[in-house]
Amino acid sequence: MLPESLRSTVSLSMQNRPPPPPGDLPTLGAVLRWRAQTTADAPAFTFLADGETLQTTWTYADLDLRARRIGGYLQCQGACGQRVALLFEGGPEFTACFYGCLYAGAIPVPVNPPDLIRLSRTLPRLEAVLEDAQSRWIIGPQAVVQAVAETFWQKAAEMYLVAWEGLASSNEQLWHPPKEVEKELAFLQYTSGSTGTPRGIMVSHQNLLASLAAMHREDLDSVVGVTWLPPYHDMGLIGGVLLPVYSGRWTIVIPTRAFVERPLRWLRAISHYRGTTSGGPNFGYELCIRKFRPEECQGLDLSCWKIAVVGAEPVWPETIERFIETFRPYGFRPEAFLPAYGLAEAVLNVTSGRWFEPVVIRSFLREGLEEGRVVPCEPTHPRARRLVGCGRPWSGHRVAIVDPKTCLEMPPDRIGEIWVRSPNVAQGYWNRPEETRQVFHARLADTQEGPFLRTGDLGFFYEGQLFFVGRLKELIVLRGRNYYPQDIEAVVAKAHPSLSGCQGAAFSIPGQQEERLVIVHEVRGSKRRDWQSILEAIRRELAAEFCFLPYAVVLIPAGRLPRTSSGKPRRQRCREMFLAGSLEVLAQWQAGRDAFADQVPYVAPRTPLEEAIAKAWAEVLSLPQVGIHDNFFALGGNSLLAMGLYMRLKELVPVDLPLERFFERPTVAGLAEVITETLLAQLPEKNKELLLEQIEDLPEPSSQSPL
Repeated sequence: MLPESLRSTVSLSMQNRPPPPPGDLPTLGAVLRWRAQTTADAPAFTFLADGETLQTTWTYADLDLRARRIGGYLQCQGACGQRVALLFEGGPEFTACFYGCLYAGAIPVPVNPPDLIRLSRTLPRLEAVLEDAQSRWIIGPQAVVQAVAETFWQKAAEMYLVAWEGLASSNEQLWHPPKEVEKELAFLQYTSGSTGTPRGIMVSHQNLLASLAAMHREDLDSVVGVTWLPPYHDMGLIGGVLLPVYSGRWTIVIPTRAFVERPLRWLRAISHYRGTTSGGPNFGYELCIRKFRPEECQGLDLSCWKIAVVGAEPVWPETIERFIETFRPYGFRPEAFLPAYGLAEAVLNVTSGRWFEPVVIRSFLREGLEEGRVVPCEPTHPRARRLVGCGRPWSGHRVAIVDPKTCLEMPPDRIGEIWVRSPNVAQGYWNRPEETRQVFHARLADTQEGPFLRTGDLGFFYEGQLFFVGRLKELIVLRGRNYYPQDIEAVVAKAHPSLSGCQGAAFSIPGQQEERLVIVHEVRGSKRRDWQSILEAIRRELAAEFCFLPYAVVLIPAGRLPRTSSGKPRRQRCREMFLAGSLEVLAQWQAGRDAFADQVPYVAPRTPLEEAIAKAWAEVLSLPQVGIHDNFFALGGNSLLAMGLYMRLKELVPVDLPLERFFERPTVAGLAEVITETLLAQLPEKNKELLLEQIEDLPEPSSQSPL
């Protein structure tokens, strides 16, 4: 049940949609002061201490008072125009300090606070951000500030280290309204560092208000928000801390750690407080599915949830479908899902679905996507890859699909880099003029239209929807085909039960003649496992799905994969650690050391069927002989050769066997078993003996190679 003191607040919030702020307000700080003057007693934020227990509720008057106190203190200490690092997990402390910085005319820099238990692992990124931002001001909880002071003791004399505990009692009378200019910096948003070192994105008040206004226009019926996202990333900061004040939306705040420990707390908060808008990355919904227990969901009512935003990473159709199937009995409506695409450089929003429009899931030929082509197909096609549409561009946005090499706009049936032009694109990277020029000031080569933001993401438009396929810097090119790491990682995660629920990273390293694929994946549990079976399962699934074998597979303990502070795999960092030999390895397989071709003894074919398959393999692979336990891909086979072999052996064995099953067991003996099993399954019992006799006398395949 809701607390008695909040029942009337919920009812009032559901009935009264707050008015939008006047268009002439120059900053979000001015918007908060306007809210405090016009709707002083309206609830702004409710903070749940552990995701369940009510900690406090702030009205707009309460938030304004705290912002004045902190703003006045910062002004008296000379912080106007200075970068102020905010080291908070979230909650009321972060919210008050962020708006306090805006009130002071300072530039807040939200930073993931260091883990006090694992300081040596988490301090380097903080040090890099502080150095890059040239931030001498640091505000955080007493324990965090003390740890920073002890770590950076040589620079401590040059820093202003302020504990939150000493700020709450500051005098609001010291504050005076700062000079507010739209084009001045509102805050620095540091990237999560998934493809490189963290970079500070310069967001002006003008950028911020343009983004908030666009989101407000598309979300007119939302009156109660619920968030668990960390506020030091764009989705959590803009959607969970800044948009609520702009829109006048009451927002329920759950600590991120409380959500991760028990995801049902998020859904419970939506149900209890009648949340209308909430969202998160794909993994948040996936976590809810994995931790679902029917006995814990008694009384759960999600019928109030109108907008369920899903974004911040590839959106998987399977996650959407399983979440709907799991929580539809509790009132969740499928049309509430709103996939979106955005990035910090665009101040969060680029494209999104629309309120109560069905999620768009379409199927495309995998081979086409690997070649950079968009070829629609039926979902039942054996080589189909299903993708989720991320919606249409926001009002005032121009989104183009561009060849990253020629800077020419691509035709509709081609994949290219996503370029964005809109008023909410940020000003650039802090103290990085050359990178700013390259990323934020791109122009089309033929028309000189621009400036565009180069997102570094790959995608295409189909039926008016933007489809995201991967990161340009993380694209894996093998034998002339493009593979997207998240697709490979998804296949690996399903290869063996020990890999489920863990993260992995796929990346390429240079070889003597071509790029080589490396897989690093976490393994659940610390008990002794059959490592060989796990490694074999990974190789088998990759061969069946993509028709290739990796160069190396490395298994590491759960929680050891390099991640960004938002939980995404740091593939480039993982690549560096693999090359340096610094991964914490539990088991590994590597071609040339433990590969099939090097250690499997030659065994001659035993039946005419095995002999026919071995002969075809030897001809296609240009080898003198092939044994029945040799692996097609370890011998140098690739997707093109696999297709040719498939066509040849279909003549030999006229059975409708799809390609992915054809290489389910990519050895001569394994393929012979698959062919025999498939033929037997299609016949009545009385004909099976006759078939086995016929297989013994199969003719040799044609020597004419289709390649």
